[in-house]
Amino acid sequence: MHFLDELFAKPVMAILRGMDPQRTVELAERAWDLGIDAVEVPIETPKAEPSLEAAVRAGAERGRPVGAGTITTPEQLRTAHRIGAAFTVAPGLDADVVRLSADLDLPHLPGVATPSEIQQALRLGLSWVKAFPAAELGSSWFRAIKGPFPALRLVATGGMNARNAPEFSQAGADVVAVGSALEDDTQLPALADLVEG
Repeated sequence: MHFLDELFAKPVMAILRGMDPQRTVELAERAWDLGIDAVEVPIETPKAEPSLEAAVRAGAERGRPVGAGTITTPEQLRTAHRIGAAFTVAPGLDADVVRLSADLDLPHLPGVATPSEIQQALRLGLSWVKAFPAAELGSSWFRAIKGPFPALRLVATGGMNARNAPEFSQAGADVVAVGSALEDDTQLPALADLVEG
């Protein structure tokens, strides 16, 4: 089975952005305890790298893969690879990053928002993409995109939480990516329900 197919077997992904290493690990463990397998730690600046390193170590202890997010350059991709990220995520689609990820055997999830970007991603051999920013695109975008691209696997990212995730899942999102929802105790039961599908 393709790594991303296995990683996204559950319909929820966690994004842990802008937190110190200790808090990152705390929320990663909360996600894993909820049954969320896919955890992403964005490294848009070098200051975020220690948080990714901490999450990768914690994930290794529990047999959980941790990904690096906001990968926009080949240099960031190499950093994520060095740290031990199991996959990478980007806000947009960059062919050089996609090709390098293939060379490094590091699964990559690029961001898309248009049919043209989706076609380019498919030409580059990708079957999973991140729809970003999902809340601004709207759930109807997912329904419309699945028409011409029925086999495409979509991760809804940006503005997602336990309250609006079901709408996007019903519209065609295969996975919803949540961030601050993990810090909101009132959303945890709903997140658990989402994970169980």
